[in-house]
Amino acid sequence: MSKTNFEFLDALSQIARDKGISPETLLDALANALVAAYKRRPGAAEEAFVTIDPESGEIRVYGQELDEEGNVVSEWDDTPEDFGRIAAQTAKQVILQRIREAERDLKYEEYAGREGDIVTGIVQQTDNRYTLLDLGKVEALLPQAEQVPYERYEHGARLKAYIVEVRKTTKGPQIVVSRSHPGLVKRLFELEVPEISSGVVEIKAAAREPGHRTKIAVWSNDPNVDPVGACVGARGSRVRMVTNELRGERIDVVPFSDDPAELIQAALQPARVREVRLDEETGTATVIVSDYQLSLAIGKEGQNARLAARLTGWRVDIKSETQLQEEEAGYGEEWAEGEWVQNDAGEMVWQPAEGGEAVSAAEWSRAQSDSASPDTASTDSASPDSASTDSASPDSASTESAGPDAVGADGTLETGGTLETGDAVETGDAVETGDAVETGDGASREPPAEAAVAAPDSSDQAGGSEGTEA
Repeated sequence: MSKTNFEFLDALSQIARDKGISPETLLDALANALVAAYKRRPGAAEEAFVTIDPESGEIRVYGQELDEEGNVVSEWDDTPEDFGRIAAQTAKQVILQRIREAERDLKYEEYAGREGDIVTGIVQQTDNRYTLLDLGKVEALLPQAEQVPYERYEHGARLKAYIVEVRKTTKGPQIVVSRSHPGLVKRLFELEVPEISSGVVEIKAAAREPGHRTKIAVWSNDPNVDPVGACVGARGSRVRMVTNELRGERIDVVPFSDDPAELIQAALQPARVREVRLDEETGTATVIVSDYQLSLAIGKEGQNARLAARLTGWRVDIKSETQLQEEEAGYGEEWAEGEWVQNDAGEMVWQPAEGGEAVSAAEWSRAQSDSASPDTASTDSASPDSASTDSASPDSASTESAGPDAVGADGTLETGGTLETGDAVETGDAVETGDAVETGDGASREPPAEAAVAAPDSSDQAGGSEGTEA
C-alpha cells in the first residue's frame, strides 16, 4: 500500500468515526463520485463502475459495453492515470453530500422507532404557530394544536413532551411532539412509579382534558400490590411530581375493573353512585345518584361525566333519585299518537298516527266529556245529599211565602203559592197539617200525627227547611 492510499484510508476512517457513519457507506459514496467524475472525461465509456479495495485503497475504473437488452457485451479496465482537479472537487462534493444524507438517515432511524415515547427538550423559539424544542442533535416541533391551552413556554426552559410523529424530509427528520396527549400522563407515571415500569401495575385507560383534569384507571397483576396506592405514593409524593410537570393539572387515579358497572362507579369519583343500569344494545349506562350528589357527579360544566365516559367507553346518563321517580311515575300514562291538521274545509281535525278517520275539535271535546269521571254526572236516583227526589222529607220542604199571614189561627197552613218538596206542588186550597200532601206525580205523603205548624219568625227562615217542626 502506498503512502497516499494509506493516508486516504486513514482520513476516510476518521470521517466515519466523527460522523458515526460506517466506512463501507463512505467507500460506496466515493465510488459513485468517481464514476460521475470519470464520465465527464473525454472518451469515457457510457457505462462504467468503480471498485475500491478497502484493504489497500486501490481504485479501479472499468468500462462496459451493453447490448440493446442491457447485457454486458465487453468490459475493460479504463482507469485514468490522474482524475485531475475537477475529478477531485467532484468527489469531495459527492462525499460531503453523502455524509449529510447518512447523518439525516441516522437521526431519522434514532427517532423513528420512538413514537409514543417521552423526550426532554429546551425551548428555543416560540410563536403563534409552533414552539421549537432542542433535543440535542435534532429539533422537535410543538404545534399550537398540541399545546395545552393557556400554557406559556419561556425561552431556555426544560420541557417534557410526547412524540406523536416522526416525518422524513429532505432537510432531515421532523419530530412532532405534544403536551396535550393522554400518553404523556402515562409516560410520566412510568418515570415516577417503578411498579409501572416493571409491569406489576398497568395503566388500562386514560382520559384527559389538557390543563384541567385527567382520569386514569390502573390495574395490579400482583394481588399484594395496591395499584392506586402505588401510583399515588407516600403522602401523594409520586402523583405530585406528575402534577408539577403538568403545571397543576388535577389527576384522579381509580381502580380498573372488568365489570363495566364497577368501572363506571369508580370513574365517577369523588361522587358516590347508588346504582348503575347498563343497556348493552345502545351502549348507555344510566347512573343513579342521590339528589345532593348530582352536581358532584356531573362536575363543572359536565367535566366529570365526560371524562368518565371517555375512560369507560360507555355513554353515561346521570340522574338523581327524584328525577328517576318522576320519570317512572309518568311511564303509566297513555298518550294519543297523532297530530292536528287542517282539512279541506279549513277546520282543524285530529289525524291519528295509525290512520283512520279524522276527528274534529267538537267531536274530540265531546269524546273527552263522555269519558269524564262518573262522579261529575247527575242522576235521578242519587243520594238525598246530591240529588233531588220527588218525595222529599217534610224537613226539606220550603215555602215561597213564609210571612206571618200564611199561618191561620186554627193551625192551618194557608198558601196561594208553591210548596216545594223536591218537585213543585202548586195548590190553591189550604193545606191542613193533618191531611196528606199530594205531590205533582199523584203520590201522597201522610204527615206525622203530632205534627204541628209553628208560627214562623225571622229566625226560622234560613233556607225554608226549618219552617215546620216535627
